[in-house]
Amino acid sequence: MVKAGIILILSYLFSEDVGVKLGIDGRVAIVTGGSAGVGLAISRELLENGASVAVIGRNQARLEKATAQLRADVPGGKVLAFAADVTLTETPAMAVKKTIATFGRIDILVNNAGRAQAGNLMSSTEEQWSTMTDVKLTALRRFCKEVIPVMQAAHWGRIVNISSIGGIYPNPKLFISHVLSAAIDNFTKSLALEVASDGILVNAIALGAIATGNWAANMLPAIRKVRLDLASLDDAALLARVCAEYTPVGRAGQPEEIAAIAAFLASARNGFVTGNTIEASGGADRFM
Repeated sequence: MVKAGIILILSYLFSEDVGVKLGIDGRVAIVTGGSAGVGLAISRELLENGASVAVIGRNQARLEKATAQLRADVPGGKVLAFAADVTLTETPAMAVKKTIATFGRIDILVNNAGRAQAGNLMSSTEEQWSTMTDVKLTALRRFCKEVIPVMQAAHWGRIVNISSIGGIYPNPKLFISHVLSAAIDNFTKSLALEVASDGILVNAIALGAIATGNWAANMLPAIRKVRLDLASLDDAALLARVCAEYTPVGRAGQPEEIAAIAAFLASARNGFVTGNTIEASGGADRFM
C-alpha cells in the first residue's frame, strides 16, 4: 500500500514550478472539514495551485475566519464557504449543488471531516459509535456517491480520503477511530476498483501524529491520563515529547506536509496511483 505512490509523490514534492506541473489550475475541489487543521492546509494548497475550493465546515464563525484567511493568503483565489453538518443526510447533495452553481463543475473531493475518539470497546458508548460513524464513514460515503456521477460525466476525478495509521496498526485505546479508519481504507480500495475505468482515482492518506488543534483537543487530554509523568507539560511540550518517543523522525507532522501529498494525489500529475492508503506518520508503525 505504502510504496505504490512514493516515487510519483517525491517527483511532485521536489519538482520545480509545481503550480504549473500539478495540472489542477481551473479544477474545482470540495474539502470537508476544511476550516481548520489538515483540511485548511489542503484547501490552501489547492488554491495556491489554481483550483477553486468549496470549503465545508460546521462552525459558521470558524468557517468565515478560515475562508477570510484563505483569501488573504491566496489573493484571487476562488473560495466558497459552505457551513453545514456533514452528518445530515441532505448535506452532500446540497454541497454538490451549490458548488456546481458557483463554479460549474467538481473535479476533486477531499473527505477530511472527523476527529479522534479516545476509549476502548468497553468504555465507548453507543452515542460515540453512532456519532463517529456518521462523521467519519457515512458522510464520506454520501459525498462520494454525490460527486461520482459528476466526475463520470467528465471522465476525470480525484478523491482523497483522510484516514489514520490506526486503520493499519490499531491501538485499542482509540478503538472507534481505528476501526473506522480501517473501514475507510477498505472503502477507498473498493471504490477505486469500481470507478477506475471512469477516469476517477481514489486514494487515502493515513495520518500519524499531526500538530493540529484537533489533536490538542482530543488526543493530548487522553495522553495526560495515561502518562502521569508528562501531565504537567503544556500542549506543545507534551506533543513534542510524545512524538520524540513514538515517531522515528522524532517530531509531529505538520498540516502542510499532508496537504502536499493530498494535492499530488488530487492532481493530473497522478495518473496511475489509485486504491492506495499512503502512510504519513513519520515512520511510526503504531499510533500512540
